[in-house]
This record gives sequence, structure tokens and C-alpha cells, in this order.
Amino acid sequence: MDRCPWCGTDPLYVAYHDQEWGVPEHDDRRLFEFLILEGAQAGLSWITVLRKRENYRKAMDGFDPEKIARYDDAKIAALLQDSGLIRNRLKMGAAVGNARAYLDLRDAGTSLDSFVWDFVDGEPRINRFRSLSEVPAVTPEAEALSKALKKQGFRFVGPTIMYAFMQAAGLVNDHLVSCPRHRQLA
Repeated sequence: MDRCPWCGTDPLYVAYHDQEWGVPEHDDRRLFEFLILEGAQAGLSWITVLRKRENYRKAMDGFDPEKIARYDDAKIAALLQDSGLIRNRLKMGAAVGNARAYLDLRDAGTSLDSFVWDFVDGEPRINRFRSLSEVPAVTPEAEALSKALKKQGFRFVGPTIMYAFMQAAGLVNDHLVSCPRHRQLA
């Protein structure tokens, strides 16, 4: 199998590449999870976050926005002591704020699913990159999504983070054309 080279040989990374990355996601809770984890990644490698994902799921109530939105300073302080998480006060505070922004969006009658998928007109963008050097770090759609999310009160949603989110959640298919997953997801 000629996988995308970014996943290397780490079994966790390979499984993520083969089963999750680039698969179109429409479940609001999963999209919220991707949003929080992509924000947590800022400045780090994705494998670092991936290795901590199960810890995040346990410590952060399965990424339930209703529960996370109610986290107080004591809960955030406890999370910042958890070595299974990325212990960054700004990122943790953003996760709580993003849960509140998510609930505001939902209460206004918009799902996260419809909100983010509108930036690709509801259909995954199928790119045809032949090498990693062709894959952009940001696109106009990611810039627009970032700006719109910030306007809704979300944080740690810059354009580069949003493009990684779009790749992970399948809004774009950035598997290289030589990778079998490209064809499977096209």
C-alpha cells in the first residue's frame, strides 16, 4: 500500500490515516472533537495529539459541549494538571469557550455540520496532489471558515488550523493520488 508518507510507520498514525483522516464527517460531536483537538495541536505535531486523544475523551466528558461549556476555573485547573492532556491554559480555555460558542451556534438554529460544510458547498473538495510539497497549509476556504468561526466566538481556529480540520474531517480529500485512500474517498 502506497500510503501518504506523512503517517510514517507508527501503528496509531497508520490506523488514523487508513480509517479516519479525510473521511467526510457530519456528526456534530465528532466535528466538535476535531475542532478542539486541531486547536490543541497548534505548535505541535498531530501524532502528539493523537496519542493523547483517548485521554482527552475521558477527561473532557467525551467532548460533550454541554458539559464542557460548564467547566469552571477549578475544573480547568484540574485539567491543566493532567499529564495525559496538552497542558496549555490558553488552549484549555479556548476549548471551554468553543463549547459555549458551539452551543450558541446550535441555539441559533445552526448545526456545526451545516456551518462548516457550507464552506465547501456541502461536498468534499477532491484534490489531486502528487506530492506532499503540493499540499497547501491554508486555502481561501480555510481562511473564510476561520474568519466566520472567530465571528461566532470560537478561538484557536486560525486558517492553518482550519485547513488541518478540513483535511481531518473530510471537507477536502488531500490524500495523494498515489494513495489508495484517495480513490476510496473520491
